[in-house]
Amino acid sequence: MKRNTFLPFSRPDIGQEEIDAVVDVLSSGWITSGPKVEAFEKAFAEYVGSPYALALSSCTAGLHLAIALLDLKPGDEVITASLTWPATVNMIHLCGGRPVFVDVERDTVNLDVSWVEAAITEQTRAVIPVHFAGQACDLNGLRNVCKSRGIALIEDAAHAIGSEYEGNRIGSSDNIAVFSFHPIKNMTTGEGGMITTHDKDTYERLRLLRFHGVDKDAWKRYGSAEKEGYDLLLPGWKYNMTDIQAAIGLTQLKRLDNMIERREKLTMLYDELLKDVRELTLPGYVSYSVRHACHLYTVIVDRDKAGITRDEFMQEMKKQNIGTGLHFLAAHKLLFYRKHYPIPDGLLPETEYISERIVSLPLYPCMKETDVQDVVFAIKDILTKCKK
Repeated sequence: MKRNTFLPFSRPDIGQEEIDAVVDVLSSGWITSGPKVEAFEKAFAEYVGSPYALALSSCTAGLHLAIALLDLKPGDEVITASLTWPATVNMIHLCGGRPVFVDVERDTVNLDVSWVEAAITEQTRAVIPVHFAGQACDLNGLRNVCKSRGIALIEDAAHAIGSEYEGNRIGSSDNIAVFSFHPIKNMTTGEGGMITTHDKDTYERLRLLRFHGVDKDAWKRYGSAEKEGYDLLLPGWKYNMTDIQAAIGLTQLKRLDNMIERREKLTMLYDELLKDVRELTLPGYVSYSVRHACHLYTVIVDRDKAGITRDEFMQEMKKQNIGTGLHFLAAHKLLFYRKHYPIPDGLLPETEYISERIVSLPLYPCMKETDVQDVVFAIKDILTKCKK
């Protein structure tokens, strides 16, 4: 039976505590970057186990700053996955680098380390893995490949707040990691991001680049000590987070583990209810020790068995009053990257297979078990009708 109300693909879990926190900030008279941002940065650093965390206006801003630190020159290459939101690839291009796409594992949709190693050349400056859906990539394998060749490793952890790799939270390693607080993520600040690092000099440079390159203390160090002012150490951008956002983030961070536990339960229910649906391939799980943040629940629609394409499946789900998501179309197939960085068809077979068939089902903490049952009922109903 069709649902009476629409079930969205995602919905942020915002409660009265978040609302009260925002009201407090608005009443304080200080709403831009201030004490709440500092408190959020400290709390986030403690949560992931990193000495330094820097709050930003978006995850894209974090990727921009991290890649800008590489000071890329024409011809420099950065290896990443094509199955990611365009921001990952855009920042490589806009910072003057050449994106090099490598294939992913079909079951986990994470970078295949063997393909990363094979793609490295003398021009390779960095590797940017994407922890797809909140399941950590093989970080030890990637670290070994990168460190042995003096290549930077930058983690796109947009999906991975609360994820763990071999007992350590994503963001705790000595390389840069970048997180997202977009409304569909496991925790949100409305919009926003965070970047973590273990290196103090890197942190200080990122801090300058976040806010125009201006340093008020530099005026005292290098200018006139008798005057109030500021100095510019290097050109930067305006990527700071506001106290309004940080107030939400502080509250969400306290609730994050409970929200992930709820996602885990819903994911397990999907796994159980869909295990016999032969027209779909369910998400795969890695063999090494991780805590999966369960950001997305993606399935692959086997169009030969289902008698329906992924896009048709999404339209049919909408008719059943159920929203779905598309994570992701292969970036190398998008118009700009087809023109500027063309690669032969079939060079990334797993990526292209997944890109044409993947769909994200509804998953968020406020969902009920009956909502998952409605999704599964709709799927089975659609597939039954399409095979007739």
